[in-house]
Amino acid sequence: MVELLRNSLAVIVTSSGFTCQYHSCRPSGGYRIHGGRFPRCLCYNLSAKTSTKHLKRDGPNMISLRENGRTQFEDLLFGSEGRDIPLIVSSMVACVQSCLLCEEDEENVLIQRRKEEFDPSYFEQKFPHLGSSEIHKKPDIGHVGAAEPLTISTGISSEFEDKVHFLEERDEQILSKRVVMLSRSNKVRSVLELYRSMEISGLRLSLHACNSLLACLLRNEMLDDALKLFESMKANDSTTAHSYSLVLKAIGNIQGYDSALKMFSKLQVECKVKTDFDVIVYNTMISICGKLNNWGQTEKIWKSMKEYGLVGTNVTYCLLISIFVRCGRNELAIDAYSEMISNGLNPGEDAMQAIIGACTKEGEWNLALNVFQRMLDIGLKPNIVACNALINSLGKSGQVKLAFRVYDVMESLGCTPDAYTWNALLGALYRANQHADALHLFENIREQSFQVNLHLYNTALMSCQKLGLWDRSLQLLWQMEASGLSVSSASYNLVIGACEVARKPKIALQVYDHMVQQQCAPDTFTHLSLIRSCIWGSLWAEVEEILNRVETDVSLYNAAIHGMCLRGKTESAKKLYTRMRKSGLKPDGKTRALMLQNFTKRFN
Repeated sequence: MVELLRNSLAVIVTSSGFTCQYHSCRPSGGYRIHGGRFPRCLCYNLSAKTSTKHLKRDGPNMISLRENGRTQFEDLLFGSEGRDIPLIVSSMVACVQSCLLCEEDEENVLIQRRKEEFDPSYFEQKFPHLGSSEIHKKPDIGHVGAAEPLTISTGISSEFEDKVHFLEERDEQILSKRVVMLSRSNKVRSVLELYRSMEISGLRLSLHACNSLLACLLRNEMLDDALKLFESMKANDSTTAHSYSLVLKAIGNIQGYDSALKMFSKLQVECKVKTDFDVIVYNTMISICGKLNNWGQTEKIWKSMKEYGLVGTNVTYCLLISIFVRCGRNELAIDAYSEMISNGLNPGEDAMQAIIGACTKEGEWNLALNVFQRMLDIGLKPNIVACNALINSLGKSGQVKLAFRVYDVMESLGCTPDAYTWNALLGALYRANQHADALHLFENIREQSFQVNLHLYNTALMSCQKLGLWDRSLQLLWQMEASGLSVSSASYNLVIGACEVARKPKIALQVYDHMVQQQCAPDTFTHLSLIRSCIWGSLWAEVEEILNRVETDVSLYNAAIHGMCLRGKTESAKKLYTRMRKSGLKPDGKTRALMLQNFTKRFN
C-alpha cells in the first residue's frame, strides 16, 4: 500500500540490488542513489500533501495515483496546487515511507524551487499512471546516463513485452480466481502480466489456476511458453495429472505423435507415476497411439496402467476396443471387452457393435450372440452391420435357425435387409445343404423387387449345381445377362457344372461356346468340367479337341486319363499318357497308379 501524508516525505525506491532515496528537507531538494547491479533508475521525490490526493484502483489488483483524472506525466508531476508525485522508472517495487521532517512553510518553498529547476518538457512521452505500473523498456532520462535499459525476463512470454503491476490485493486465492477468469477469456497479455506480478511479489497460483493458464497458452498455440510454464510447475511441484494430459495432447497435435510418445516415456522416468499420473493421462496416450494405429504401443500403455494399479474407465476400454478392432487385433479387443465387463463397467453401443464384429471374425459366435442379446436387453438397437456379421457367423457355424431368428429381430427393429443380409442367409442355407430352401429364398428376394447382385445369383447357381438343375441354372444365366450384369467365368463354370452333374455334356458344350462368344475367357476349371462331362457322355472326339485347343495343362491330362481308365478306354489312356510324357509334363500319383494297374492287367 502507498500511504501519503500531509507532511514532507522521504521516498525510498528499491529495485534489484540498489536503493534510491529523496528527502524533501534537504537544501538541494535532490536525490541519492545507492548503487547495485543495475544502474538504470531514477526517482524524483518531492513533497506531497494528501489533502487533495487520492488513490484509485486501476485494473485487477493494481492501484493508481491520479490527480484530477489527468494521466499526462506533467499533470502527475505538477498539480494545480503545486503537488508532486513520485515517478518510478523501470520495473521496480516502490515502498514509500513517511516521516515528519520540516514545517509546512519550508515545504512550500522547496516545492516552488523544484518547479523552477525542473524542465517538464524533458519528458514529452506519455507516461502511465502508477496504478497500471507499466514498465517502459527505453525511458529516455538524461539524469541516469546509462546506455542500456533495465529489462525483466519472465521466461514465459516472447510474444508480449514483460510487464508487471503493483498488486494491492495479496490474497492468493482471489488472484488465482482472476487468473482463471482471464485464462478462460483468452486474455493472454493480461493473464501473463498478472502471473508475472504475482511471481515477483512472491505469491503462488493455485493448482487450478496454473492449469487454466497452461490451457490458455496451449489454446493460443504458444507451445514454447506453455512448456516453460510446465517446467516451472514441475519445479514448484504444482503439476497435476491434468497438467500432463494437456501438455501431452498439445505435443501430439503440434509436434507429432512420436514426440508425444517420447515425452511420455521421459515423464515416466522423471515423475512419480503412481501419484502424478491418473487414468486420464493414460487415456490421452492411448488416444494418441490410436491416431497412429499403433496397437503395439497401445497394448504396452494398457499393461503399464494395470501394473500401477489403475482401473480403466469406459473411455479407456472404448478406445482400446476401437483401436484393436481397427488394427485387426480382434483377440485383444475381446480381452479388453471381457476386462471391462469384469470391472463392472457398461460398454456403449459403438463398443458392443465393434465387439460383435470382432467375435464373428474370430469364430466366437456364442460371445457375439450374447453381446447382441445384451444390447437388446438394455434397450440398444444393433445396426445392420452388426446384424449381418452375426447372421454370417451363425451361418458359417451351421446355426441356420439362430441366423433366421436374428434376421427376424433385425426386421422387428426396423432395419431393412441389404445384399449382405440376403447373401448371408443364402450362404447359411447352402452350407447346411438346404439347397431347395436357398432357391426358394432367392425367388422370394426377387419377388420383393430387390436388386439382386452377382453374388446372390452365384449362390443360387451353386445350389442349382448341387441339385443338378441344369435348366434352372440356364434360366438364371439368361436373367443375369438380361439384367445387364457382367457375368464372370465363375458363373458360366457353375452352369457348366450343373450340366455335368445332370449328365448333359452337349448342353455344357453349348454353354461353353456361348461363353466364348460373350468374350469371357475360360479358365482351367471350365475345361476340367467340360472334359469330365464329355468323358461321361463318351464324347471322345470332343475331349481330344479340347486338349488340342487349350494350352498344355497337366491337370487336364490327368483328368482325361482318369476318366478314360475308369471308362475302360485303356488304349486311349495309354496314348494320352505317352503324349503327356513327351510334352514334359509330370503325371500325378493317381495317374501313374492307374496306368500301372492297366499295364499289369494287360500282361496277366
